[in-house]
Amino acid sequence: MNLHPVVERAVQQQHDPVNSPSHYASGGIECIDAMQAMLTRDEFIGYLRGNIFKYQWRYKLKNGVEDLKKAQWYADRLIKMEQSND
Repeated sequence: MNLHPVVERAVQQQHDPVNSPSHYASGGIECIDAMQAMLTRDEFIGYLRGNIFKYQWRYKLKNGVEDLKKAQWYADRLIKMEQSND
């Protein structure tokens, strides 16, 4: 069976719901990278902060440690942005 190259790559990659969820990539670009390109710096920082809060808020009710890892992923991205601004 011949699959589209993007689909084939997605099938071959190991499922990583924290660092690279397959449902957030399309056409070779991660959704978060497209969002960062579309939003102003301040808007994108607000987006990151909102996701940090969301995943910390719900972790006991939904996905436990996985949600804490997602919150940390967004926090790490925010830290890198702030460090690159210094």
